[in-house]
Amino acid sequence: MPESAPYINLTDPELYSHGDPFAQWRRLRADDPVHWHQPGELPGFWSLTRYHDIRTAYRDAETFSSAQGILLRPAGHGADPGGGRTLALTDAPRHKQLRGLVDGWFAVRSVRALEAEMKDIAQGVVDKALESGGCDFVADVAARVPLYVICKMMGVPESDWEYLYDLTSQAFAAGDPATRRFAHLNILGYFETLQADKAKDPGDDLVSILATAEVDGERLSPDDVILNCDNLLVGGTENTRIAAAGGMLAFLEHPGQWRAVRDEPELLPSAVEEVLRWTSTATHIMRTAVRPAQIHGQRIEEGDKVVFWLPSANRDETVFDDPDVFDVRRTPNRHLSLGFGEHFCLGSMLAKVELRLLYGMLLSRGVHIELDGEPKLLDSIVVNGPETLPVRMKAA
Repeated sequence: MPESAPYINLTDPELYSHGDPFAQWRRLRADDPVHWHQPGELPGFWSLTRYHDIRTAYRDAETFSSAQGILLRPAGHGADPGGGRTLALTDAPRHKQLRGLVDGWFAVRSVRALEAEMKDIAQGVVDKALESGGCDFVADVAARVPLYVICKMMGVPESDWEYLYDLTSQAFAAGDPATRRFAHLNILGYFETLQADKAKDPGDDLVSILATAEVDGERLSPDDVILNCDNLLVGGTENTRIAAAGGMLAFLEHPGQWRAVRDEPELLPSAVEEVLRWTSTATHIMRTAVRPAQIHGQRIEEGDKVVFWLPSANRDETVFDDPDVFDVRRTPNRHLSLGFGEHFCLGSMLAKVELRLLYGMLLSRGVHIELDGEPKLLDSIVVNGPETLPVRMKAA
């Protein structure tokens, strides 16, 4: 296998907080679109950086499997415990069976039925931020809206929302790994209790569906229910939180785009799509080849890890005009931020509605937002965007 070029290291977390990964991705798209990254703490893997290659691989689930994990993890950590058990980490037919259990909750009709409650949640979050004047847009606004919404959908009592907010804030933070692990264990413990309660006394919510579901004539095990609850909580909060904050940072850096949406509210849907493309918060998604394949003459062997760099795909100059320009009028905008194929993001419609409601509320109320310090970007190869975004918010 070819040696990695010395200047290419997409596994350095500081590249995403203090460097310029787009320069490396541009070079790879042009000269080495199927790039071998030598093993180190992480296993060796192939990098795909072109839009059409990633889109094609997403569609070929028979070759590129999700069941052995979808994120790079140190070889010493062993297999992902969710492999073959959760929505994100299963292949057909199991994936389709699990998805079928909860799909209806994320359909257009269901999400629209929740809009009034979602709007109330967003209004309450914005009102609280306005009362304080200054806040961290990530923690105080962007994190709370999607968390409260998914908690409501999962049947988490409102009295526990702040508890889960505290736990997810610790679990997603870039601080001490031991603190993150402890918080994540507490999240799993919370859902262990909740799923047991829902199994005995089910309600009209996602956890009840999982706790009472049967697949192939057998109930899901409690552990499988807990892992899928964790998957729904993380999937329903983390990327939307970072997209909402990253989008606000983009608007602050491009105030003309914010004014354009303010003056032409009909631009809001296309603005949300551009925020999703621009932020591309899931930095990478991984697959494992389960049979040999060839991409641009490079032979991918069975068992090889293949990594899709989504921000690179969404800046591919052969697909997007002026890809490094943030443009709320961009059309078409067929970004891959929410995946593609059978693993297209279950909560895609929910995420778009949450972003539309949040930005729409700020715009319609004439809320003035300005930076109140330097944003801090995440040190992570998994998700990218603001870790903190200090702002001052004032109502019109």
